[in-house]
Amino acid sequence: MPLRSRDEFAEFLRQETTGGVFLLGATVLALVWANVAGGSYDDVWHADLGFGPSWLHLDGLTAAKWAADGLLAIFFFVAGLELKRELVVGELSDRRSATLPVVAALGGMVAPAVIYLAVSRGAPGASDGWAIPVATDIAFALGVLALGGAHVPTSVRAFLLGLAVVDDLGAIALIAILFTTSLEAVWLLVAAVGIGLYAWGQRRRWTSPLLYVPLSVAVWVAVHASGVHATVAGIALALATRVRADPEEECAPGIRLEHRLHPVSVAVVVPIFAVSAAGVSLAPAALRDVVTEPITQGIVVGLLVGKFVGVLGASWLAVRVGLARLPTGLAWRDVMPVGLLAGIGYTVSLLIASLALPDEESVESAATAVLVASALASVIALAVLRRQGRKAASDSGSPRT
Repeated sequence: MPLRSRDEFAEFLRQETTGGVFLLGATVLALVWANVAGGSYDDVWHADLGFGPSWLHLDGLTAAKWAADGLLAIFFFVAGLELKRELVVGELSDRRSATLPVVAALGGMVAPAVIYLAVSRGAPGASDGWAIPVATDIAFALGVLALGGAHVPTSVRAFLLGLAVVDDLGAIALIAILFTTSLEAVWLLVAAVGIGLYAWGQRRRWTSPLLYVPLSVAVWVAVHASGVHATVAGIALALATRVRADPEEECAPGIRLEHRLHPVSVAVVVPIFAVSAAGVSLAPAALRDVVTEPITQGIVVGLLVGKFVGVLGASWLAVRVGLARLPTGLAWRDVMPVGLLAGIGYTVSLLIASLALPDEESVESAATAVLVASALASVIALAVLRRQGRKAASDSGSPRT
């Protein structure tokens, strides 16, 4: 492929609409594959791809586990780089502006969990799944936002990004705390040393991939072997990466890495995970369970209602008491679709479901509920964004009086 064509294709992959399209296509593929040829779907994703000595804890890993533990670490690394850029040099660099998405994310985690517990009504096993509706899918939410039209303020995207990444950081913290059965202190120390060396290399302005690639892989292995979910490695390394350029630099290493890895995340990482996780049954009985079973009811209502109420309520309260302020260009009418977009759980919600619930049948039912809720949240948010976009276009085109 000529250099110009490669550059144009990479730029196409960096567009947020592209991420949404790839994710949607991967989801459709997974649903068709699992419902038409479910045996081969299970055979592929349950295949044992583990290797190495047992003390590395890499033996016995299935293809699905590699997608969830390995590939998603790259996804969270890219998301962490974008968040750090926004916090250090972007639209969230002002403290009070940066506080708003953090508070909104906390509200968007607490409210869905409370509503889930209320709706699930103490059903057997319900207490295991309260963390499922707390997460927001960054790639899908940003993709739907981009599909909303050209009149969406850039501050909305920064606010949604900050909220979604903080939300997912909280979800990953819950994974690390709730689903870590045993911690290996030695491996945790190895991971901490590796992250420290990475940060030291950044401070020393070293740029060679011969240092950072092996070091990043070693940190991932150490975090995985420690018992903490391996995606934490991606976030930790991203936060240790410089995003402010020196005077003699064209761009900071964090910006450069984000630019290079974002197409990989969009075109490879997220779609493969979606295919591995979204292959749930769409049989009438499975869809009926979403409506009738307390746990799946709690997931759907938690994502659709809990996220909306939590994000808007926490944001309003934080601004009202003076803890935060609306970023420049962001109005309250813009926060409403963000609250709806936050209800797109998908990637991390599916990950938490696979870790939290005790058996495969429960995981599949929860995954179906997550997909239903995420689809509804996407459609409603897109309708609101399009309506607001038409109104903004009409207002901008109307003559002044």
